[in-house]
Amino acid sequence: MASRKSKRSTPKRRTRDPRTSKSIPTPEVGAAFQKLVGVMARLRAPGGCPWDREQTHATLRTYLIEEAYEVLDALDSTDDAKFAEELGDLLLQVLFHAQIAHEEGRFDISTVISEIYEKMIRRHPHVFGEKDAKDAAEVLRNWEIIKKEERAKSDTAKEEKGRESYLDGVPHSLPALLEAHQLTRKAARIGFDWQDVQGIFEKLQEETSELQNVLRSPERNSARVEGEVGDILFVAVNLARFLDLDPELALKKTSAKFSRRFREMEQIANKQGTTLAQIPRSQLESLWDQAKKREESVISRGVSK
Repeated sequence: MASRKSKRSTPKRRTRDPRTSKSIPTPEVGAAFQKLVGVMARLRAPGGCPWDREQTHATLRTYLIEEAYEVLDALDSTDDAKFAEELGDLLLQVLFHAQIAHEEGRFDISTVISEIYEKMIRRHPHVFGEKDAKDAAEVLRNWEIIKKEERAKSDTAKEEKGRESYLDGVPHSLPALLEAHQLTRKAARIGFDWQDVQGIFEKLQEETSELQNVLRSPERNSARVEGEVGDILFVAVNLARFLDLDPELALKKTSAKFSRRFREMEQIANKQGTTLAQIPRSQLESLWDQAKKREESVISRGVSK
């Protein structure tokens, strides 16, 4: 009897969220997550891993960024196993920082989970409250309004007088493209945006003309040129955002495309018994066109299959 009982599958437990009227299945992840938390604590404990014990919030900064980008690469690869692995590596970074904070008596991973849980409830009144939202744009607009109200009530905001902008919360440490994207997205959520994409094209032409004028000006200097180039890049970021594209990812893909074609050029030159450095500038364009056509041919064959 006992042996038969042991073979039965354990039924999924269900719980009821007090903020909703629906019962939801409880994922069987609690034990696995707790094991991972334990592993992190053990690595940091006396007698644990020397390298892990030496790490601080500051030394882990670069790894957090690297893991985030590796997640994006895995996402683009469409390899689910790789994607899951990289998400795990990123999760480990969150646990790492939480463990260090716990050792310093500041907070722990439970605090992190509770904070994001409560935030999701507060920021979605159209789901967990009585407020309605007619579309995604209104959801984002309400999100920024609620976020600003929360900040105004916080102790930090009371101490930092004058910090009352909708743009608050965008870290200056972000990569330039991502920072521009975040700033313009926040502004757009409350209505400060172009009415259509044509307006952005016109602005791009305007900024390009201003750069050309500066380059022709006898008062040209590096600071003015840098400023105008920055304006063009900023408008380009706005164009990507308006078209629902991530400028960072778009540029990453273009960089990868450039790398593939350039390497193909090198292979073509190598087969001709020479190198790109030895080929005249006028002929390099021809090699680029050949590399481009080869890539397009490969893509075309793949699609036809």
